Amino acid sequence: MGVCLSKYHDDDDDSNHQAEFAGGNVTLVTTKDAWDQKLSEANREHKIVIANFSASWCGPCRMIAPYFIELSLNHTTLMFLSVDVDELPEFSTQWDIKATPTFIFLRDGDQVDRLVGANKPELLKKISGIANSQPPPPPACSDM
Repeated sequence: MGVCLSKYHDDDDDSNHQAEFAGGNVTLVTTKDAWDQKLSEANREHKIVIANFSASWCGPCRMIAPYFIELSLNHTTLMFLSVDVDELPEFSTQWDIKATPTFIFLRDGDQVDRLVGANKPELLKKISGIANSQPPPPPACSDM
């Protein structure tokens, strides 16, 4: 399992972050407002959120990002977000991110689980467990 402990890194080459950390059904969150909008959307759609707090300079983050994207394609009932700790440092501190990658699992905006490190088997286990525990969405209202 890999973990990057330094949160802040002065590296001007973060242009590939979006390409590396977003894709599939993963949305790159770059502002607090965007985070709030995605959480509201998840709550409306009764989706559990898996947020990947990562950094473009973090080797383990880069290693697990394609797997996170793959998981997002296999678990479409969940919402997958990616947050760059360098782009939102105060926000990352609010979530007590001390190492990257850190995956936070949210239900109705509240943290229900956390995984620190690029541990693929454990990430799959947690995502599968949370996906299987998710109740089905309520039926849509219809005018008959």
